[in-house]
Amino acid sequence: MKLVPLGERVVLKRAEAEETTASGIIISGQAKEKPAQATVIAVGPGKVIDGKSTMTVKEGDVVIFSKYAGSEVKLGDEEYIVVNLNDILAIVE
Repeated sequence: MKLVPLGERVVLKRAEAEETTASGIIISGQAKEKPAQATVIAVGPGKVIDGKSTMTVKEGDVVIFSKYAGSEVKLGDEEYIVVNLNDILAIVE
């Protein structure tokens, strides 16, 4: 099975949380903050305005998104986040 987003929605796979700090301190599981950086797994068709799609991201892009955005979805062993295009703040290049 795979997720196919509708409209202006995007499926993201969150980046792994850091295990240690820059100074080498190990972070426990409960203290880890979920990163707001993710990889785009799938994109919806978006809206078409004047013959152009409104989707500005594509599969494989690494993006920064709003911390509390989207809906978490578990499919098999994998966890994904489905967000609206407006919740994506930047593309990491």
